[in-house]
Amino acid sequence: MVQTIQAKNVTLEELQTLFNLQLVREDSFFREWQDELPEITDFQKKQLDQIKAGYFNLLEHPPLLEKTISLSIVSPLLFVGEFYLQPFYIKPEKSVEISEEDEGVTIKGSLDTLVLKEQLWLMVVESKRVSFSIEAGLAQILAYMLANPNPDKPSYGTIATGGSFIFVKLVNGESPRYGTSNILEFRNLGNELYDVLRILKRLTQLVISQ
Repeated sequence: MVQTIQAKNVTLEELQTLFNLQLVREDSFFREWQDELPEITDFQKKQLDQIKAGYFNLLEHPPLLEKTISLSIVSPLLFVGEFYLQPFYIKPEKSVEISEEDEGVTIKGSLDTLVLKEQLWLMVVESKRVSFSIEAGLAQILAYMLANPNPDKPSYGTIATGGSFIFVKLVNGESPRYGTSNILEFRNLGNELYDVLRILKRLTQLVISQ
């Protein structure tokens, strides 16, 4: 009998047991979020300042739920980054499924947003409620990324809680490995959305060049 687990309920322990998923802590594994980041324009910075200001305005009118985060933060960020233009497109609520035949377990779920290039999973963006920590979405997004139809290439993901962003890299294979970036916070001085957009653009460049 096949056991089905919803991706939103899966744990890191289950992914480690079923797929031998391993966390890589070495800085050299995921340099893409730090090295050779492209510059962004002054106009883009102004737009990102508005997104940040909107976030703090929304905090005064709780609850700040997942759909609100998607509409007010994630979608505008993708627009500023021009991920709605060719060669990319947005496909929300994409259903995915991964299975481990030996264990008789299937993990199912739906992605909030995919940024795609010719069927390639370029970026997975998972919006969580602002009251959740980044950790609440990590196992879920890794489950989605394990379903990447191009397992021979690295895949990248982003978890957004509203006030925080983190980037994830997964290298698939018999023993999948993953690493994470630092957490980028709205509460920090300056506007770390600048770095979020620069990282998104850098990862986009890398995937296009593959």
